[in-house]
Amino acid sequence: MTSTKLITRRQALITGVSSLGGLALAGCSDELPPTYGNLLRIGDVLTYKAHRLLLPERTLAKEYARSEITSIAAIGTTDPGDARQELFTPDYGEDYARLRGDDFADWRLEVEGSVARPGSYSLADLKRFPSRTQITRHQCEEGWSAIAEWTGVPLRTVLEASGVNASARFVQFYCYDIVADGIDMLDALHPQTILAYGMNGRDLPVAHGAPLRARVETQLGYKSMKYLRKIVVTDEFDDLGPYGPLRNGWAWYAGI
Repeated sequence: MTSTKLITRRQALITGVSSLGGLALAGCSDELPPTYGNLLRIGDVLTYKAHRLLLPERTLAKEYARSEITSIAAIGTTDPGDARQELFTPDYGEDYARLRGDDFADWRLEVEGSVARPGSYSLADLKRFPSRTQITRHQCEEGWSAIAEWTGVPLRTVLEASGVNASARFVQFYCYDIVADGIDMLDALHPQTILAYGMNGRDLPVAHGAPLRARVETQLGYKSMKYLRKIVVTDEFDDLGPYGPLRNGWAWYAGI
């Protein structure tokens, strides 16, 4: 990536950071992400470990009725193909603008890393997998919340199709804006963690992450990455450098 622009976000609440976690497809580990000697990041580690020790692994986020759906704001990047937006990067923003202009007909999600069958998936490919629809509350780190319906393929399904290695412990999301982030395998395999291509009964709109976004219902909203272009499965923790959350004052784990 040639852009040197750093991610700027509002300082997050102290909520948690990472580790590996027990998982069904891969093993466990006590390795933790770096704290960089920062007291907030040390607190993140304690929160993460407490959640993993005390909460059931498959606790579901509350789901709602269609009558409870509310309006939901589009926060952050609303079009990664717009060079005027703060998180635009010419490396991928121009590609996104081209794909958007063709209704994402040529878009593909790359899946690579610690998998037996790396490859790529079109929207049609993803829609051929069994889908999941869930109506959940988006909890924003800025204090607001909203309820929306999301339809997509469980991330677990895509990972299993890709043949995740037994050593795999993290899933990293790379997007068409400058943002990158990741989750541990426990959250990646959670039944409500989906790759959403639909919202409120329609195709996912651009402002909310078209053509595909993650929905990580067990964490704060900023972990549900928009504008996905690539997923990388890793055996070791990667802070994703200047484009990841840790170097920009954000918790890697934001469990709720």
